[in-house]
Amino acid sequence: MKRKRRTKAEIEASKLPTYEVVIDEKASGVENISLGLGDTVEKVLEVTGVAKLAKWVMGEDCGCDERKAKLNALFPYRKPECLLKHEHEFLDNWFSEKRYSMRPTEQKEILAIYNRVFKVNMQPTSCGSCLRDVMNKLETLYNSYADTEA
Repeated sequence: MKRKRRTKAEIEASKLPTYEVVIDEKASGVENISLGLGDTVEKVLEVTGVAKLAKWVMGEDCGCDERKAKLNALFPYRKPECLLKHEHEFLDNWFSEKRYSMRPTEQKEILAIYNRVFKVNMQPTSCGSCLRDVMNKLETLYNSYADTEA
């Protein structure tokens, strides 16, 4: 049994309809989310009218999109992940006492939390100021949980 070949018109008629999804950025709040410094600079330039002036002087392709992408890549805004229950308990125990030193096993646990939450890859170190910065960021994040619980 030989299969019948379909014509181009039959193929076009058998296609399912496609729908275009239009997102109203102003209504959804998508427009207000800045991924990095490039988005913030773009918003400032639009509000002040500099963006319109640049497009009027330089034409539609004024390099704004490239600048925005480059600034977003260089200076992204990083929103930390939420602490997991065991991480919160560890930090609760850690910050409940005043400490002046840290064991290697404690540093490993703290850096595991820090790396996951802030999406970085910091390695164990003997640099006191580096560890102080890590602990300050984690303490700020930990205290933000205490503020929301109150």
